[in-house]
Amino acid sequence: MTVSPSTEGLRPAPPAFSDLAGLLEFAARAHAARSAVRTTDGNSLTWSELGLAGRRLSGALAAAGVGRGDRVIVSLAPGPGFATALLAVLRLGAVLVPARHSATAYELEWLVRDADPAVAVADGPAAGLIEQTGVAVLRPADRYGEETSTPAAAPIEGTDPALLLYTSGSTGRPKGIVCPHAAVLFAVRAIADRVDYHSDDIVWNRLPFSFDYGLYQLFLCALAGAELVVPTAELSARELVQIRAARATVVPVVPALAHTLLRLALRDPEPTHVRLFTNTGAALRPARTAQLRTAFPGAGIVLMYGMSECKRITVAAPDEDLISPGSVGRALPGTRLFIVDSAARPLPPGETGEIVSAGPHVMDGYWHAPVETALRFRPSPDGQGKAVFTGDRGRLDHSGRLYFLGRDDDMFKHRGWRMSSTELEAVLSDIPGVEAAAALPPEPEGRLTVWAVTALTPGQVLDGVRERLGHERTPDRCIVLGRLPLTAHGKVDTSELRRTAATQS
Repeated sequence: MTVSPSTEGLRPAPPAFSDLAGLLEFAARAHAARSAVRTTDGNSLTWSELGLAGRRLSGALAAAGVGRGDRVIVSLAPGPGFATALLAVLRLGAVLVPARHSATAYELEWLVRDADPAVAVADGPAAGLIEQTGVAVLRPADRYGEETSTPAAAPIEGTDPALLLYTSGSTGRPKGIVCPHAAVLFAVRAIADRVDYHSDDIVWNRLPFSFDYGLYQLFLCALAGAELVVPTAELSARELVQIRAARATVVPVVPALAHTLLRLALRDPEPTHVRLFTNTGAALRPARTAQLRTAFPGAGIVLMYGMSECKRITVAAPDEDLISPGSVGRALPGTRLFIVDSAARPLPPGETGEIVSAGPHVMDGYWHAPVETALRFRPSPDGQGKAVFTGDRGRLDHSGRLYFLGRDDDMFKHRGWRMSSTELEAVLSDIPGVEAAAALPPEPEGRLTVWAVTALTPGQVLDGVRERLGHERTPDRCIVLGRLPLTAHGKVDTSELRRTAATQS
């Protein structure tokens, strides 16, 4: 099935900008005195102050030899410093490469070798580690010099790369996704049309800026004139207290963060100012969304689906999942969505196949990885440009709503039954007493294992699955954990799960 471009109108782009640096400088003018980014320890910049700081740093970067197309690694904690570096790099027509502030020497060495940066902006241990690779480092404590209005030597084109975003690398070395200005800006505007941040919103961002879900919060706030608040302390029992003190109205979550907020809300039921939760990165199960609505009455939930290779594919309207349970919404306005068979032929509504997304949001491919690029970025099924072939499986209904069913590599056979990890996780989450769960395809010898965070015994968890799926589709064993291991982006760490299983063989 093909979903034609939506007739839903995109919010017109203000004429003052056509690239990401222009977006941030537009915000500096249009929202000048409003708070742009602040941390919970009191560090903050207004939008106009951010513009000034960005211009100063861009001058220092230019003096260091940074020019159009050069890569600049930025390893700073989320907050005003990172936002400053982002604007400074983009103004020069250079390419920002965000790195986790807590990245290891192993991770940074790979990033430097692969991205080949001209310079880095970093502090803390990361600054020293990057310097050891021979790359010059500018530290936030350095004097950046006087304000400069010098932009890129030539006008920034929409096709120019703006970001080099590295995937989490759960299945090998991370790959850098080349993200052009036009594609990122289109995605920002299209997402903004659906989530509708307000100028008086305060967005609580617990997500790292090396994760596009976290980084795009800054762009969305710039477009709306909203404020981004970044907690500096580790996630703790005080999270709800801090959210309340910040008067946060929007909270982007991955499932692990949603789970933590729910546990805290049971002990701390005082009302918050939260009006909206958004979710992507991994799906929130229906049981979890129901719990969020109970714990945060009046807060809407926006479910989304996408991948960094095109940023976002679908965004549901607030609480649309109540009307269409299991749906992750419709295609972004101005994009096209397909469900295709193994020969890339579009399938009709209700049929299951691979999810394919085409449109102006599709990025340029992987950095220095032509084979992987050719596999993921292929001609669109309708012959109009290129598309992202996600490797995920789903179906569309007659209204164009997408139902995500899992990845191809999540599908497997067990005792002759075709199953998926996604299906198992949904069943596990339905068992009373199971707080969080994970499932992976069977091990090489065929044993099917699931993991659960629960006070139940492994046998009780498996009984719950058996009651819902029958004996034949019940896993062979359950491992009970105190918490699910997570990657730096808040996703379940499947490698660590496998290691846990191996130690309990």
